[in-house]
Amino acid sequence: MLRHEFQPGRLVAGAFLITAGVVYAGDAGGLWEAPWFVLIPLVVGGLCLAGATATVTRGVRRRHRTVNRPVTGTTAGPGAGPADRTDARD
Repeated sequence: MLRHEFQPGRLVAGAFLITAGVVYAGDAGGLWEAPWFVLIPLVVGGLCLAGATATVTRGVRRRHRTVNRPVTGTTAGPGAGPADRTDARD
């Protein structure tokens, strides 16, 4: 059982930031030479891709939620009493 919902945008952002950290660590450790301007497009591009992924995920989840919502005649949540329903007006 998951403790929280999966968020692909954060996964993409984390992957790009870890990659930038590995590039920086390899350069600092002397394994390779990476120019200073390599990290800027890597981080900015990763954050833009993560934002696009999060936007698509939100749209898909919103559409999925509205398509599969049961029609009950109320807008109140589960377990709502008569005082919470929008159609119970006296």
